[in-house]
Amino acid sequence: MRPLFGFLLLFITTSSLGAQPAPDRFAAVRASIQAAITDSGIPSIAVAVAKGGRVLWQEGFGWADREGRVPATEHTMYSLASISKPITATGLMLLVERGRVQLDRPANDYLGRGRITGLAGDASGATVRRIANHTSGLPLHYMFYYDGAADVVPSMDEAISRYGITVYPPGSTYEYSNLGFGVLDHIIERTSGMTYADFMRSEVFLPLGMTRSSIHVGPGLEPFAAVRYDPQGRRVPMYDFDHRGASAVYTSAHDLLRFGMFHLKNRLPGMKRILADSTLDAMHTSVHGIPNLEYGIGWRIQNDENGLRRVSHSGGMPGVATLLGLYPAEDLAVVVLANTTSNATVGRIASEIVAALVPRYADTLRVRRARATPPRPPAWNTPAALSGQWTGTVRTWQGTQPFTLTFQPDGDVVTSLGNQPRALLWDTAWLGDSVFVGRFAGSMPTDDARLHRHTIWLKLTLRGGTLSGMATAQTVPPDTVFYARSAYAELRR
Repeated sequence: MRPLFGFLLLFITTSSLGAQPAPDRFAAVRASIQAAITDSGIPSIAVAVAKGGRVLWQEGFGWADREGRVPATEHTMYSLASISKPITATGLMLLVERGRVQLDRPANDYLGRGRITGLAGDASGATVRRIANHTSGLPLHYMFYYDGAADVVPSMDEAISRYGITVYPPGSTYEYSNLGFGVLDHIIERTSGMTYADFMRSEVFLPLGMTRSSIHVGPGLEPFAAVRYDPQGRRVPMYDFDHRGASAVYTSAHDLLRFGMFHLKNRLPGMKRILADSTLDAMHTSVHGIPNLEYGIGWRIQNDENGLRRVSHSGGMPGVATLLGLYPAEDLAVVVLANTTSNATVGRIASEIVAALVPRYADTLRVRRARATPPRPPAWNTPAALSGQWTGTVRTWQGTQPFTLTFQPDGDVVTSLGNQPRALLWDTAWLGDSVFVGRFAGSMPTDDARLHRHTIWLKLTLRGGTLSGMATAQTVPPDTVFYARSAYAELRR
């Protein structure tokens, strides 16, 4: 039985936001959620919706813990994955407003022993702002350190020293980098004098009334956290990161809705005004100037496929699928959280919620679904600009290896790394008129990458006579360890 105090607190908190039982307008969405849980094996889904400064619906479905028979509610804490990024960015902007951090200074000005290394471009161009909008030149990176595994979480100084490298000239390219937000949480610690977890709790979560929110599962909050499950329904072991600012937040649908409403400038009972409205506007504005992509300070900004401007972030990692969507013109916030990897389902449910509230969105969604066709991978033909043999190196944190890439007349692409056997690439593509991607069976020659099986994914940009970018060791199924560790590749013909 829930203690009386907890019940009263839940009632008061919900009532203070003006939440009402789910109205009939969400009946179809509720049926869709129930079907997803029944037909797809999703353990649980929690949703929360607000419009015009009022909470319209918040509810949990299914099991937060199947084995323990703990039902999900709107107050169940879910692992957020990458929705941690706009939350971390909100903490960062508090320090910007207080004059502790300047967005356009090099991130290295705020770092210690572990510093960003300039390889493809000067590290001074890797500013705090560019890290926050993924244009700093840092590479693809995600690391999951499972309880009981051989990998040990490194210090941030060590992680930045190994993988904080510019693989593109800063400001030239968008490349989504979890490590960048690990750099930002490290900057928060160094400039605030507090741990990242303590700073976020005292300066962001509690002032916004987010009482079921923490970095990882905070002490005393364990009974409220949803278990993470893999697609086969198995419990995922607990894991940590070297990029907590990108991935480590736990919160409930109720709390995340409060966070979204704050970013929509709704002032709720028990919520402090921790950032100026002008700062929120700046966070929701893309300034990097890269075509066909808008990313502000911790937020993705886009006109979605149904014509509404959306400020949002999603999250996905082992046992996690999440989405927070803000529609400023509609004063609408939508939260959908699940405790397994099912991002397509979470995105579909979020669209159905918006359609239930915005008639023109419902009309375009109906038409788009009727016309939907599966995407086709681009056909591969060797561009003339790439034909022939390219020779260079891959620079890892433990040394440099010779590297060749040959674009053969028959269309095959063959590579050789160090003294490893020659390998044929697959999943090759030429993106736009300058970016080559492909994957091959090889081993990144570093102690940490050797711990698990992986393939090597290439993403290389042609600039002048140089082909350069990332060579990334990525784990492969059925290995349950999950990582991408990048090195710098540079070749010339």
